[in-house]
Amino acid sequence: MKKIPDLGFWKLWNISFGFFGVQIAYALQSANISRIFSTLGADPHDLSYFWILPPLAGIIVQPIIGALSDRTWTRFGRRIPYLFVGALVAVCVMCLLPNAGSFGMSVSAAMIFGLVSLMFLDTSINMAMQPFKMMVGDMVNEKQKGLAYSIQSFLCNAGSLAGYLFPFIFAAIGISNIAPKGVVPDSVIYSFYIGAFILILCVLYTSAKVKEFPPEEYAEYHGITNEEKKERTNMFKLLLKAPKAFWTVGLVQFFCWAAFMFMWTYTNGTVALNVFDTPTVETMAEGTAKVVLDTQSIQYQNAADWVGILFAVQAIGSVIWAAVIPVIKNKKFAYVLSLVLGGIGFISVLFIHNQYALFASFALIGCAWAAMLALPFTILTNALTGGHMGTYLRLFNGTICIPQIVAASLGGMILKMFTTAGNVAPEVNMLVLAGIFLIIGAGCVGIIKEKQ
Repeated sequence: MKKIPDLGFWKLWNISFGFFGVQIAYALQSANISRIFSTLGADPHDLSYFWILPPLAGIIVQPIIGALSDRTWTRFGRRIPYLFVGALVAVCVMCLLPNAGSFGMSVSAAMIFGLVSLMFLDTSINMAMQPFKMMVGDMVNEKQKGLAYSIQSFLCNAGSLAGYLFPFIFAAIGISNIAPKGVVPDSVIYSFYIGAFILILCVLYTSAKVKEFPPEEYAEYHGITNEEKKERTNMFKLLLKAPKAFWTVGLVQFFCWAAFMFMWTYTNGTVALNVFDTPTVETMAEGTAKVVLDTQSIQYQNAADWVGILFAVQAIGSVIWAAVIPVIKNKKFAYVLSLVLGGIGFISVLFIHNQYALFASFALIGCAWAAMLALPFTILTNALTGGHMGTYLRLFNGTICIPQIVAASLGGMILKMFTTAGNVAPEVNMLVLAGIFLIIGAGCVGIIKEKQ
């Protein structure tokens, strides 16, 4: 089998550069979706249910796109057409989603519009995100994959940093951070607009700079025979033939992504009530009086902006830790250490009531995020050979989607249990649970067998 040659740093950089723009979109989504739906009028106890549709759509769409891209050969490339289409859809939805409360619809209609938009946004972001991981698998040799995914992790976290800070920056320069009831503030709307603009520019750059291998050359580099070229993709058969690393890394992924689903869903409420003393209001739902956070208050919106700052600190911590991970020779030890540090970061939130002290917690959480972005794909792609890498990576996306679906489905019920227990800020317990999940995930790393 012909070996893939070493690539220069800037070629590795160009392969992943569009990831910067994609991650801005993902950061805006993860940091602001709970804020958007709370502002539209959602019950805080039901916020987790709004997160079910995106991963549910992803687990259906991603394997299909992966299988199609494995068989796609165009003058524009193999993966890039899907990258471009996904980014284009994401840009359109990013211009619509934050305006859900501005079209004069009823609360229920605005919620449905927001849900559908969120589903399309998450699916299109994943459609644009995964080709970058597949192009590394396609075009980078095993020796350089660690460096390639580290570059990708850096760009990912740099994009996250920008996306998380946009609402805070816009509010700081005087753009309104509050709005009428049921309407999303302009600081958030403009953040989505600028994020969409940067996303399309970054994707255009990568599309222009990266030339994927032609079919014959790709087959030589990946040891694909004529019989394998003619073989039809059967995802169920591929799952049965999947390397052990696919399943063992997937188990670790389950606990990691469930933990971060809790973070994205409940950090806003935790910070608003536990740190910013956001006032509460009494509402009636199904004939029952409920006390919920006043999402129209300046305290809530300031807290939501601060969550963006905390997520930015997480991204900075992740960038720094991503540079440390390659220095640690034992990948499994690096994986375990990263997840344990992240678990400590989540659990420490329970004891902190100062907005600046939370920086330490989220910097530690960034260590886990850095490992989650780089190490699973390094281990998996090193274990994969042949022409179905794209399909396997899309199937592997299920290890991201399934835990999010489970966490979103159970999160509301768990939160109500904490509320019944009389906790004044029940959301913080969800972050403690996230920390426990990361530590369990660290324990599961021990069963991973790396390719020698």
